[in-house]
This record gives sequence, structure tokens and C-alpha cells, in this order.
Amino acid sequence: MKEGQSQVMLVTSRETRRWVIPKGWPKKKVEPHVQAAREAYEEAGIVGSVDTRPIGSYRYEKRLKSGKTTTCKVDVYLLEVEQELDEWPEKGERERRWMSPAEAADLVTEDSLTDILLRLANGLPLS
Repeated sequence: MKEGQSQVMLVTSRETRRWVIPKGWPKKKVEPHVQAAREAYEEAGIVGSVDTRPIGSYRYEKRLKSGKTTTCKVDVYLLEVEQELDEWPEKGERERRWMSPAEAADLVTEDSLTDILLRLANGLPLS
């Protein structure tokens, strides 16, 4: 990977083990970008400075414990990683992997997230 080229950290989902970006449910009184950074820490063990504006968004079908599904909207934020931890809350539940945005685009299953990653890979305007 070239110096200064963006990389993406994907993690596996807990149940289906598909590749996803760290994400979570919104929390009351927590700014969305702050929550995004918290999820990156909990799910992937990365800490850093997060942009306050999303670079895009996508929707996906979340399978609930009841077996039902609900459509979730995910806002995507860039995080400049300052530290990658050896231990983090969900370490035993997920695999994490750094890759180029183009490789990440090939691995995720949500078309709109693929589009965001390809825009990042090609240096196109985001959001």
C-alpha cells in the first residue's frame, strides 16, 4: 500500500461472519460521529479522530434476535486512526482486517456501501 493511501478496517459480523464496517445503534444524547468512533473501538479496537460529517450512508436489513428483520440506515464516518489496540471489547467475537477501499468494496454486500468504498478508492468526492 502506498504511503498516505487510505485503508479500510472491516470486521466480521457476529452471527453471519460477513465483512462489515463497525457500526451500531444510535444512542440518545450521543452525537452520531462520537457513537461511530465508539463502535470502531468496541468492534475493531481502533481509536482516533473522527470526522463530524458522514461521507455517505447506506441501508441494510438487520436480523433481530426475534428472527424478524428491520431496515437500518447507517451513516459512514471517516476515522483517522491514531492507535490500533491489541485488546478491545469484542476481540473474541470478530475478526478484523485492514485492506484497500477497493478490496473492501469487493467484500461487503451492501451496494450503497460498495459505492462509497469505490468512491474512496478512486479519489472521487464523498457525500
